[in-house]
Amino acid sequence: MGRITTRRRITRMTLEGQSREREETMAAEEPLEIRLGARTFSITMRTPGDDFDLVAGFLTGEGVIWHPEHLPSLRYCAGEDENGMQTFNVVEAQLGEGAQVPDPSLDRHVYTTSACGICGTASIDAVAKTSRFALAAESGRIALDTLLGLPDVLREHQTLFSKTGGVHAAGLFSTSGDLLCLREDVGRHNAVDKVVGWALREGRLPLSETVLQVSGRASFELVQKAYLAGIPVLCAVSAPSSLAVELADKAGMTLAGFSRGSSVNVYTHPERITAAPGPNLP
Repeated sequence: MGRITTRRRITRMTLEGQSREREETMAAEEPLEIRLGARTFSITMRTPGDDFDLVAGFLTGEGVIWHPEHLPSLRYCAGEDENGMQTFNVVEAQLGEGAQVPDPSLDRHVYTTSACGICGTASIDAVAKTSRFALAAESGRIALDTLLGLPDVLREHQTLFSKTGGVHAAGLFSTSGDLLCLREDVGRHNAVDKVVGWALREGRLPLSETVLQVSGRASFELVQKAYLAGIPVLCAVSAPSSLAVELADKAGMTLAGFSRGSSVNVYTHPERITAAPGPNLP
């Protein structure tokens, strides 16, 4: 397995004229080639680790699979660095009966960067996918104080961020606030894929009584990934994009942002968040 972190000697400089060298720990970033059988489907940049979860979640987010039986096997393929060492940077997925085998014309023929999970999509029509799981209005109800506490729990368990300061996190919580799964990655969409992939491989989809908490902003792609996994509530520490809000509204998903301390902005379907009566905020 490739290294999750790497060390590099850096020079720290200040306006006061101080300059000193020191060792810095950085999050690793390496390419991962995803194959469907012998066919290359996509290449994404990610932090090594939990690669099988990443592939399973990625394929779920692409609408290819939605049940463990659709993914009977995952394996690392041969791949060597300049020193002849296995890189573990190629994963082959075998699709099972019932999987939605993607049209080869929709394969991603460019790298997907760690900053963007959909920018390599061959056709814009492939972006708007339909979930296999309907979001029931009564699913995913969560108390406001529980929701507001999730970012602190997420941060407390971000071990890789504590070492590097350079990764995003996604945490899957029960509606009572229990942390079910947390994953970190240089790409926020990868972190979500790893969480969703873990859930798929554990046979937990649809995730109808869960909340997905993310450490950064909520983009369209994150809403889409949550939607395809049947997650009714997505909460972000930072802002959502306008397209993310539109998709969440249409999908029947509760989307919240700027969850910080004692307040949160709820952009869509606030009825899932229960709170004690009190004065309205201006």
